[in-house]
Amino acid sequence: MLSQGILLGLGLSLLVGPLIVALLEASLTQGFRAGLAVGIGIWVSDALYILVTYFGLSYIQVLTAWNGFEITLGLIGGLVLIGFGLGAILLRPQVNIESINLIPKKKSYLKWGIKGFLINTLNPFTVLFWTGVASGIIAKPGFQPTDALPFYLGLFSMIVLSDSIKIWLAKLIRKKIRSGFTKYLQLSAGIALLCFGVALIIRSVWFL
Repeated sequence: MLSQGILLGLGLSLLVGPLIVALLEASLTQGFRAGLAVGIGIWVSDALYILVTYFGLSYIQVLTAWNGFEITLGLIGGLVLIGFGLGAILLRPQVNIESINLIPKKKSYLKWGIKGFLINTLNPFTVLFWTGVASGIIAKPGFQPTDALPFYLGLFSMIVLSDSIKIWLAKLIRKKIRSGFTKYLQLSAGIALLCFGVALIIRSVWFL
């Protein structure tokens, strides 16, 4: 079961979405620690989903079966992404032209952690993914409770490892880019988050 969890986590890490945008935005514009803070927020969110879907799967299944679930979560998640996107577009970082390694005077890693937590938690894909894992794998006939620990361990470890590699690679790239380029990176990340948010809302309303 450990290998199954690792393979599933590896596949998940290859998906492109608002989470990787948030990771790269923080890492490239604010540095390694900001990117790590976003990662920790994402990992805390995933850990909570693991606990909730494993111990309260029946309640989660009732919630996701509600007709208004996808549109409600989609609208909330979309608005959150739009908010973060607009924030990245309008609140440009103050970057010193002389050196990319000079960071803003004031920064809050808690803010970045909360950002990662909210984007992951309010993402309908995250809810459906962990519910699908719990109902399609953990709750299937023949699956023993003792198999859950190595499976979740492999899956969660791969998520943490892949995100950490992305943050580390962003750190290496950050050292090689010009200082003025970071504002365009943040602008691009903001536009990407904005587009993800609008697409999520349209998708939710379209399938109403």
